[in-house]
Amino acid sequence: MSDVQQRIDQLVREHRVMLFMKGNAQFPMCGFSGRAVQVLKACGVDDLHTFNVLEDEGVRQGIKDYANWPTIPQLYVNGEFVGGSDIMMEMYQSGELQQLLTKA
Repeated sequence: MSDVQQRIDQLVREHRVMLFMKGNAQFPMCGFSGRAVQVLKACGVDDLHTFNVLEDEGVRQGIKDYANWPTIPQLYVNGEFVGGSDIMMEMYQSGELQQLLTKA
C-alpha cells in the first residue's frame, strides 16, 4: 500500500463519517460536494469529517483507486465506502442512508 493509500485508509478508519470532497463542509467547491454535505446535514450528522481533495493532488487521485470509484465526492461510514453524491441522494430518498448513519 502506498503512502497516499495509507493516509486515506487512516482517515477512513479514524472518522465515523468521512467525506472526501472538493472544498469543505462550510464552503463546498462543486455542486456534487455541496449536495453531499446537504444530505448529511439533513440526516443529522454532527460528526462529519471532510478532506478537501483540491489541496492534495495525491489524495485526489489516490481516493479514486482506494474505492475503485472514479468520482468525488466519496462517502465512508464506519470505514466502509458508501458512494458518491448520486448514491447518497438515492439512499437518502429511500431512508437507507438515515438507517446506515443511525446504526453507525
